[in-house]
Amino acid sequence: MKGDQIPHKMLSQDAYSTWLGIEILECEVGKCKVGMTIRKDMLNSMNKAHGGISYSLADTAFGFTANTHGNYAVSIETSINHIEALNEGDYIVAESVIEKVNNKLGFNIVEVKRGEELVALFKGVVYRTQKQWQE
Repeated sequence: MKGDQIPHKMLSQDAYSTWLGIEILECEVGKCKVGMTIRKDMLNSMNKAHGGISYSLADTAFGFTANTHGNYAVSIETSINHIEALNEGDYIVAESVIEKVNNKLGFNIVEVKRGEELVALFKGVVYRTQKQWQE
């Protein structure tokens, strides 16, 4: 299966990302950009987006990017820095880039932005399995 098609297959099988309203904006081997709009049912008690929302968007971009090399890749470590609070109606975009990849591990950086403003920074490591994606 071509690497740039894998994220589309993954999204079609991902009920949570679909519920979030995540859309794929760009995708190529080693890089993926996804976006979504913050809804009222995603707000916390302070009327700001729950931190898990930006984390979920970044994690989805991370997972999609990590799998573009054709083999199943699974997360083994992630972290996020929340830089700015998000509001209902904000449209946020996460862009994931593979910084380094070897036979078994991949290291990704994901920037989450509201327009040009950096609102979160996510780092992740994946384990790359031998199982290949099939159409």
